[in-house]
Amino acid sequence: MVNEGKGGFTLPRGATGFYRPNDGPLPETDLSAFRAALYAAARLAGGEVGEVKERAYPRTFHTATVVGRKGENIVLCHAHYPWVAFAKARQDSYGEGFLAPPPWAHAFANAGFTVLSSEQLATPLSDVDTSVLTQGEWSEIRFYGITALGGVLFNAWD
Repeated sequence: MVNEGKGGFTLPRGATGFYRPNDGPLPETDLSAFRAALYAAARLAGGEVGEVKERAYPRTFHTATVVGRKGENIVLCHAHYPWVAFAKARQDSYGEGFLAPPPWAHAFANAGFTVLSSEQLATPLSDVDTSVLTQGEWSEIRFYGITALGGVLFNAWD
């Protein structure tokens, strides 16, 4: 999980979606728990769940929409850790474009997910404990010009 400590955030193995076969497979976020939280959130928003797209390689996240009284909200759910974020638009990869969680986002926290704020996702990588990242992950970060936490977590690197 993303832990806040003295050094900011600590990324766990596989936060980028990459892993070494010798280290074993990455954990998987419970998609049925995410769907249940989406429906709870939609009820709180006075709306309904729109399209839910399960992750497809190489994306590291599932996407969904909650359509409420105030319009459509894009919800991102990390495929390997129970992290949820909100975005301005549906994209294959994110470096920016994250939104503050809406008032009904606590439905995800109540279901065991960590709701990430736009400020957390904008945290510069220099303020993140990246000690578990491999050389391959750093190559991808440099190749895609990622400078903040959100781009590391919600990506489609191949």
